[in-house]
Amino acid sequence: MNKVTGLLLASVIISTSVVAGEKQRARDFGISPGIFKPGVLNAITDVSGVRVGQITVQDGERINTGVTVIIPAKGNLRQNKIPAAIHVANGYGKLTGLSQVQELGEIETPIALTNTLNVAEGVAALVEWTLAQPGNEDVGSVNAIVGETNDGYLNDIRARALTRDHFIDAISNAKSGRVDEGAVGAGTGTVAFGFKGGIGTSSRVLPKNLGGFTIGVLVQSNFGGVLSMDGVQVGRALQQYYLKDELADDSSADGSIMVIVATDAPLSDRNLERLAKRAISGLARTGASMTNGSGDYVIAFSNAPGARRRAVDTIKTNPELANNQMSPLFQAVAEATEEAIYNSLLQAEDVTGFKGTIKALPHDKLVTLLQSSR
Repeated sequence: MNKVTGLLLASVIISTSVVAGEKQRARDFGISPGIFKPGVLNAITDVSGVRVGQITVQDGERINTGVTVIIPAKGNLRQNKIPAAIHVANGYGKLTGLSQVQELGEIETPIALTNTLNVAEGVAALVEWTLAQPGNEDVGSVNAIVGETNDGYLNDIRARALTRDHFIDAISNAKSGRVDEGAVGAGTGTVAFGFKGGIGTSSRVLPKNLGGFTIGVLVQSNFGGVLSMDGVQVGRALQQYYLKDELADDSSADGSIMVIVATDAPLSDRNLERLAKRAISGLARTGASMTNGSGDYVIAFSNAPGARRRAVDTIKTNPELANNQMSPLFQAVAEATEEAIYNSLLQAEDVTGFKGTIKALPHDKLVTLLQSSR
């Protein structure tokens, strides 16, 4: 097959996929960042043991918000903690539990994502849920991990529509398998690059000769910049980007992003922090500006067999991947983060909310841009 024929075939495949009318992910458009293959689901749940639960709350045009919960592993998280790390690229946000994770290098609850003004309900729910778990009858301290982005354009955020029950329900319905993306859960009211953002996920699997480990990423995208996809300057071409028209309201780059990184590689919290830092390179590849008002956080954890930190242990003998084996994981997390952000945009739909309508990234125009660049 010559180059021209290949490009024409790619165009036909892309066009046919879009015409089919189903919700599209990045790979349906021929966008496959990087060199590594995704897992079977191309989702954070490709990391065995990881479960995701979501609750979407909508009430007319006024309320568009929700909860997304990531459960890192099976069993009692408080008694068998998970090595973890948090990287703060820009700290304009309200991530609870940060200092204890930085100090001890572990998490002991599910990770909840929501809107800025409902973080307190998330903390209360995680504490209540943890205290109720069998084996935690004597527990007197819980470090709840709750992250947020501000969905105040599409959601009447001051109404604080979410309750503890919404978070408990999200934990209860958490499951492995396919993860819903776009305007769902904590991504119901978010905006990214001036388009409808939301929840997105992706994964990468290293070949056996590089360890065979899996990296999974889930994002809550709600930030701005100049969107680039597969090397194509989409934001500029569609005239939707930060600083356009002298900082018009619809081109604001402030917002935030939460990035959750899961792996089955046996990593210490120190190397998990290194891994979390590399996720930001995937964010940068999408054209993010990371402005003053954008809270950009990465939470990374490992649920590798033998990596759990049992409360009864006095001496730790956990396996740990060597420093010189980390580079392939760095590449993988950058790729998966980039693709997860694309999926959050491509799976989203137009939403009319509290202060107006945010349009989804137009698939037909994206197809034209991609075809003209190949």
